[in-house]
Amino acid sequence: MRKLSKPLGSLPKREEGKEQAISTSLTPITASDRHSTGKLPGTGTYFCLECGSQLSLREEDRLPQCPRCGATDYRRDSIFEPMQEHGEMTSEFSVPVSTEAPAWLEEARAMPTPGNRRLAYRDTERKIRLFPIERGWMRIGRSVTADLRLDDPSVSRRHALIVADPDRPLRVLDDRSLNGVFVNGDLVEWAGLEDGDELTIGRFHLFALEA
Repeated sequence: MRKLSKPLGSLPKREEGKEQAISTSLTPITASDRHSTGKLPGTGTYFCLECGSQLSLREEDRLPQCPRCGATDYRRDSIFEPMQEHGEMTSEFSVPVSTEAPAWLEEARAMPTPGNRRLAYRDTERKIRLFPIERGWMRIGRSVTADLRLDDPSVSRRHALIVADPDRPLRVLDDRSLNGVFVNGDLVEWAGLEDGDELTIGRFHLFALEA
């Protein structure tokens, strides 16, 4: 898996499709993601890590104590859509790291599905589920408007974005999620996704399959 270091540039136009959902029933925020009262984090929208209350800052503004709950820690909000909804708070979890591909992955490869790019997941009933990745972009999160909905408190409403361009590797981008996005156990802001790579989003372990 090769991590990318250049900006994504303009995103391709989203293609229409039906919402897909997984229901069920992560990693702590790093120091660089957390902004505390009194700091100058720069222009942007920030949300309180305790209650989800949001505020907007200019370049010269310092972070105050949360006006709702008095907490002192914030995180920058989504870079794709303003004012990410944090009213129903996402829960923090430590991410269990897998060290090798699961045995069921070969069975998933043999299952018929539209297109040659998809995400594979095995649910709590041990049933394999496949989600085609169409050209354009796919939003993953807990929101009912997500293209791939992962309905669990460990997943942010807008958690990640997968970009699919013809003749280019898949790319995944963290959409300012609480628990982060992991590729093969590594925390990433954005990275390439190759065949067999494990994408961890909250409690969910999905695998990228091609061809």
